Amino acid sequence: MPPKKSKTSDAKVPKTSSRKRKRENENDLPAKVEEKKSAVQSYSHWIMKSEPESRFENGVDLKFGIEDLKKCKNQTDCWDGVRNYQARNFMRDQMKIGHKVFFYHSNCKEPGIAGICKIVKESYVDHTQFDSKDPHYDRSAKKDAPKWFMVDVKFERMLKRFIPLSELKSLHLSHKADGGTLKNMALFTRARLSVQPVTQEEWDFILNLENEEKT
Repeated sequence: MPPKKSKTSDAKVPKTSSRKRKRENENDLPAKVEEKKSAVQSYSHWIMKSEPESRFENGVDLKFGIEDLKKCKNQTDCWDGVRNYQARNFMRDQMKIGHKVFFYHSNCKEPGIAGICKIVKESYVDHTQFDSKDPHYDRSAKKDAPKWFMVDVKFERMLKRFIPLSELKSLHLSHKADGGTLKNMALFTRARLSVQPVTQEEWDFILNLENEEKT
């Protein structure tokens, strides 16, 4: 999902090394349908996916793991490059300052939750949509009618242990059978989204996992 070697759209956005989150197809879901869905329930916890391993697109390295966020000025950076309407709507319409986020490593050898960050700046225009040299450029976006938005996130802490997707998937499958906490987790029911809501119950359950030894 995010940036490039330098970001200049907002004075408050720190410069970082190149980074891009998991890219999605903007045509996955119609905007109006997704706006209705995102309005059904309000959330204050999220999963946001990013790629911790190098992958080049148009000559730009999309790598941006949680360690990269830690290296940013004030351990804060913008979360740009989201190109899916539902994910955009979550960021634009529901994310508020103080909301907590699981930083999820995706498209890598072992995907999973690496740590926690929080929202420190609410939705504003994603400048990469206007940059023809950026992998997330959208020729249909207009400066007087932007399509894509982003938020700023700040690193909080690493999890006590990395929680891999394989472990979460196993729990999800068992919870589907017995009605457990993770039975409807968006990580599996809306797997393609790089920005996903997490219920308070799911958040608390996953936090408890970091204190358990992986079996």
